[in-house]
Amino acid sequence: MQKTWKPIEPDIHLKNRLSAELGTSSLFAQLLISRGITDKEGALVFLRSELSDLHDPYLMCGMAEAAARIKKAVKDKEPIFIATDFDVDGVTSCAILETGLIRMGARIEHYLPHRVKDGYGLNREAVARAIEFGAKVFISLDCGITAHREVLSLKEAGIDCIIVDHHEPPKDGLPEALAILDPKRPDCTYPFSDLASAGLAYKLIQALGAEDASKYLDLVALGTVADVAPLKGENRIFVKHGLDALNRTERHGLQSLMESAGIKSKKISTHSISFILAPRLNASGRIDSANTSLDLLLSEDPKEAAVLARSLNENNRARQKIEERVMSEAVEMIDKEVNFKDDFIIVLSREDWHPGVLGIVASKIADRYYRPAVVVSFQDDVGRGSARSVRNFHIYEALARCESFLKEFGGHKYAAGLTIERKNIDKFRQALNDVARENFKHGLLSPVLDIDAAIPFSLINEDLLSSIDALSPFGEANRRPVFVSKNLVVRSKPVLAGRNSLKFWVSDGEFTFEAIGFGMADFFGLVSSSSKVDLAYCLGWDEWNHHNAIQLEIKDIKATEL
Repeated sequence: MQKTWKPIEPDIHLKNRLSAELGTSSLFAQLLISRGITDKEGALVFLRSELSDLHDPYLMCGMAEAAARIKKAVKDKEPIFIATDFDVDGVTSCAILETGLIRMGARIEHYLPHRVKDGYGLNREAVARAIEFGAKVFISLDCGITAHREVLSLKEAGIDCIIVDHHEPPKDGLPEALAILDPKRPDCTYPFSDLASAGLAYKLIQALGAEDASKYLDLVALGTVADVAPLKGENRIFVKHGLDALNRTERHGLQSLMESAGIKSKKISTHSISFILAPRLNASGRIDSANTSLDLLLSEDPKEAAVLARSLNENNRARQKIEERVMSEAVEMIDKEVNFKDDFIIVLSREDWHPGVLGIVASKIADRYYRPAVVVSFQDDVGRGSARSVRNFHIYEALARCESFLKEFGGHKYAAGLTIERKNIDKFRQALNDVARENFKHGLLSPVLDIDAAIPFSLINEDLLSSIDALSPFGEANRRPVFVSKNLVVRSKPVLAGRNSLKFWVSDGEFTFEAIGFGMADFFGLVSSSSKVDLAYCLGWDEWNHHNAIQLEIKDIKATEL
């Protein structure tokens, strides 16, 4: 789909002032401003991102109560039960907290739900197991903020419940837990509200007085990036230092996972987490039980870790095959059933689609058609679904407006999960489309590519790449800078490379660079038939065959208008 290029209009006065105050180029000042950083102090904090910049964990509502109760349980040898989610954020959260509590001398048991059998969220099985374990304290990680019934059952059983969750709180009030750590709760004044559960687990470990909380930063980075949390504020600090920790990690599980994925000798980046490590850690929970991933992160035996890592690799390959089949069937349904003039949101349902891949498929559909997507799999008369959204559409709020048709739902602005009865699916589809139609009535349903700056090739050099690197790590809410250069001459015949990628050389008449578009083979005809093109791109290094030359990584291509 054709993207709309949206230049970030510079405030010349602000840009010049910030550039002078920092002693940097005006282009670098513009890159900071486009990230919402408009003063010297904010820029220095952003660029420094030291662990000392983390907020006091006791600023979080509920932290004092949670830490005090856990300390008492450890002191009095009371059993502690941890229930978590089956995705990477949930698994890393559990690994952080369980490891920290065991080092404090706690007696711990944990529980992870089965995605297919149990679905998302805190459930009755977790409550029953906690009672059987004899737990006195129950900690719900990455879930629980909507679990009124389960929390009440724990309370009736004499078990103190602590919820550690980062999802949107329900409008009908919070569960009756002893303490709730969720910076999104309306009465919480904690300075940063976008922590993933892995970050919340770290803050709890800090509050408990862990000897060296920084030893968990590798796990925090994994959970934060995998959960697509915005890389600003404390998340940026966690991931910046967590990547360093990942690159020197001594965890046998992570070492084995990197080795089995073929990246042990390579530098680990946010890209490595998103596209290599996280899919493998998620694979066990998608295909079978997430316990394999948690066991891997907790393993202290290199041989056991190697076996578990190979198992995750095999699960990931199985997940890919299932995903391809479901995606193919979903696209076929869209071609036959979806009317894009009327359907502002795509809602698909089918019998026995594997629940473990619904989120991935929904995300791919949203990317391909640039419409929010909900994908539901029915077993008998109950369906479980995943929703993914696009820019300018808050999927959780949209589901909240359709809650009368849903059994359960929860999530974020761009991702959510739901449970629905078969009899309500058509009414739900209509109601959700009504919400979407109202939201998109002003023509917001087209992909937008934010452009940081239009630059001549003469500005592209090692110094510019070095200054861009200072803005890393890149990810959600801190994307890699995107530049535009226009009226470029195509200097070579375009070629297809690797899996569906496009390569060619371009020049502005003075400087020439190689450009590569990953997954952009569809643009081959446009480039081959155009003598001049406009490119939107990121800057990087071509490290293939140790060339180490500057390369343009294409984000979009347009034929130059004559």
